[in-house]
Amino acid sequence: MVTVSDRLGPGLCAALQPGAGLEQVGAELSRVVARVVAHDALRCGVMNPSTGWGVTSLAFWHGYPPDLGRALLSVDGIKADVRELLRQASPVVVADLGLRSDAPDPLPASHPQPARHPQPATYRVGEELRVALRDARGVWGVLCLLRAAGGRPFDDADAWRIAGLGPSLIAALRGYVTAKPGAPAEREPPPGMLVIGADDRVRAMTPQARPWLDAMKAQLAVPDWLTESSFASLAAAAREHPEPPRLCVPSVGTGWWTAIEAQPLGDDGDGDVAVVIQRATGTLLLPSFCDWYGITTRERQVMRHLHGGSAPKQIARAFDLSVHTVNDHLKAIFRKTGTGGRDELMAVINA
Repeated sequence: MVTVSDRLGPGLCAALQPGAGLEQVGAELSRVVARVVAHDALRCGVMNPSTGWGVTSLAFWHGYPPDLGRALLSVDGIKADVRELLRQASPVVVADLGLRSDAPDPLPASHPQPARHPQPATYRVGEELRVALRDARGVWGVLCLLRAAGGRPFDDADAWRIAGLGPSLIAALRGYVTAKPGAPAEREPPPGMLVIGADDRVRAMTPQARPWLDAMKAQLAVPDWLTESSFASLAAAAREHPEPPRLCVPSVGTGWWTAIEAQPLGDDGDGDVAVVIQRATGTLLLPSFCDWYGITTRERQVMRHLHGGSAPKQIARAFDLSVHTVNDHLKAIFRKTGTGGRDELMAVINA
């Protein structure tokens, strides 16, 4: 039996082309997904299972007005959009963004049955169908489809089809992120810092931060409103969590992985937040890198020891394994990451 995921898999992979801008990728994704669920706008937030704050490291948008995008990435928007969806058992919800008085009754029971979450907004945009992109490894992102006010409400058939798209979309996203594993040809900028004020706007930045923002705009065509709203979302997460939120943004378009970490500057929990941007290497990179490349638990242990300078014989002793078994793990790691050996792999992790 050919599933929705099987039919759209090749098209999704073709839509997710490294080197294209985020809005261009969003438009291509929308074109492919429209074959199974009609919609007026699409957004897809990408995260890796090692991230636990509901803040995405990449996002593809198509058809959303900037003001609506800002609202959906606000503190309240993130809570209702990503975090509530990820906590519930059902993979699909329908959010009524327009607060229409004629909103339909909840859908009849089916599999999967979308929940309906009213969400305050001033935008007459109708409904948004949201699906968590989740597999056995964890959550890889959230796909949202928007229908304009006055259009046909999403039904359980739409929910079933969009949920069935999940496996192929996750595979396409992983292929997109892991398409170019090699070390960058040019040096990255030095670490930079931004200060996000209590009003969620950038209050100040170091001169070193500007090249990072310019690279996002030039290489990924990230619109200004999305950059600003993403930093505001990260600052909001920093105010809520005692552990500083840290993102590891894949190397798509830039050639290097980027670590972005947010920390409140005061003790009150609602003031300024410092956001540090730097190249992700070593221990900053390994958890996300291993997620995206499908590195197993034992292979991760081998990689950590390899990163620490251990030889295969030392790794074998540490885990009571044969050297042959360790070498088998290393071969699997090299194959998954597209690297030609230890030196090339460590160049990607540490360069």
